[in-house]
Amino acid sequence: MSELRRVDGNALGGVLGEVFAADLTMATTTCAGCRGVAPLAVLHVYLDAPGAVARCPSCGAVQIRLVRNERRAWVDLTGVRVLDIPLGQASPQP
Repeated sequence: MSELRRVDGNALGGVLGEVFAADLTMATTTCAGCRGVAPLAVLHVYLDAPGAVARCPSCGAVQIRLVRNERRAWVDLTGVRVLDIPLGQASPQP
């Protein structure tokens, strides 16, 4: 079995930014599995499928699945308990 190429959560920022009309690279996720809190930018993202899969850096659980074509995007956030999105120019709160 070949090794899958892994990149960080920044790979999802552009597409999710189009969908949510915000820069989500500064957003934090709370994992539905282990309840670990991490910035989207540090999620482990796999792009080797028809879409993207983002996994929790703590426990490896799938947090986000994203598939898109020219007209639509499908986002499954089942593995995210909370998505905390900073708005405007304010700095993210700890």
